[in-house]
Amino acid sequence: MSDVDQAKQTARERVWALLEREQAVPPGVHGRIPSFFGAKEAADRLAGLPEWQNARVVKVVPDTAQQPVRARALREGKIVYMAVPKLAHEQPFLLLDPAKLDVSPDTAADRHTATRIGKPTDVDTMRAVDLVVCGSVAVNRHGVRLGKGAGYSDIEMALLQEAGLIGPQTTIVTTVHSLQVVDGELPETRHDFSVDVIVTPEAVIRCPEPRRPQGLHWEDLPPDKVAAIPALAARHPPVHG
Repeated sequence: MSDVDQAKQTARERVWALLEREQAVPPGVHGRIPSFFGAKEAADRLAGLPEWQNARVVKVVPDTAQQPVRARALREGKIVYMAVPKLAHEQPFLLLDPAKLDVSPDTAADRHTATRIGKPTDVDTMRAVDLVVCGSVAVNRHGVRLGKGAGYSDIEMALLQEAGLIGPQTTIVTTVHSLQVVDGELPETRHDFSVDVIVTPEAVIRCPEPRRPQGLHWEDLPPDKVAAIPALAARHPPVHG
């Protein structure tokens, strides 16, 4: 584990322990995107922002903490894209079209139901994304965020960036518990993206100088990670010997 990876993990462990100590999450949060108490209130606060109200197409992570966001988007008639868990399929995203659902928006927002009924979709056939909602373990007021450490969100964002589906006009939001908002610096690498807006159940925090992914940095991706993600393996540049 590199020094940066170790520093990230130390920060995650500190936040996970704090959330459990303050009973802000159900037990067993370590190793996960926290399913924090107040997630619905955070989704409701997000829905009051003009960026949400103007968005027609949203991309939302499959984590339980963001289920209220997915439900609200579908209830309001927004197109929702959700990543396939662990990006394990050749078509790494699922399309949830509220006009074509045969279940309620709240049912469709459940990640297990969404995985079953969502239409598998590749970036080549996706619509441009107006708003991205991601989960975080920790985030600071500059918009630097830490996920749970698997790196899937960063790869999803890089794929969307390379396909021209996100850009400076796309707003990136994270919904978190207020205890997940940390003061000071957080470690980051060039694959990491920052968020524009942090939404907690109680507040909206707008971040300065957002940073977008610049696409995939193949030299930073371990071969086993590329091999495990079909969408990456299919795009990997040929190796010339």
